[in-house]
Amino acid sequence: MALSAIAGAILVLMLAEAARPTAAWALTRPIDEVRQVVNQSLPVLRDAHTPLTQRRRQLRTLIEHHFDFADMARIALGHHWRELNAAQRAQFTQLFTAFIENAYLGKIQDYSGQNVAVLGENSEGEGFARVRSEIIQQGKQPIEVDYLLREINGNWKIYDVTVDAISIVANYRNQFNRVINDQGFDRLMADMRAKQQQLQASLGS
Repeated sequence: MALSAIAGAILVLMLAEAARPTAAWALTRPIDEVRQVVNQSLPVLRDAHTPLTQRRRQLRTLIEHHFDFADMARIALGHHWRELNAAQRAQFTQLFTAFIENAYLGKIQDYSGQNVAVLGENSEGEGFARVRSEIIQQGKQPIEVDYLLREINGNWKIYDVTVDAISIVANYRNQFNRVINDQGFDRLMADMRAKQQQLQASLGS
């Protein structure tokens, strides 16, 4: 699964917050949220006038409006989450959040004019939903992207994204599980810190 494809899908949502109106009401349907975000974000993605480094830094503060990183971190560790104490969980969540943000913000330059079609919404149980979409690529098959959302205090938050039916959280969970089983949790944390430093250096932070 190409990280750039996943990143492109997620950036469509991330970039919209900068242009989003500060309305007093909240959208009640996850598909409305995704549609509004997509419609507002595409013009920003196409704007080549703002320097990449500046855009990346700005977007770092915006991504948290759309994702439930605490839940993503818990799911990504699977059964190992239960083995951690509160301090370890907090440390991992913080590092996981920064790692994902940096990885995807580093892919912003991969956007090359693709459009996004929001196709429909399915309930995944009370308080959970799946919004289906496609990234339209000229001369290629569209990339199927599903956003999995949960309702938190009246707002919808993304806790996973699937690209061509492959979950990014499950993908990370498989990688994390192998490292923990073979070398331990401390090694996973060390590896993620090293990767985070590399990404931060590439972003000029």
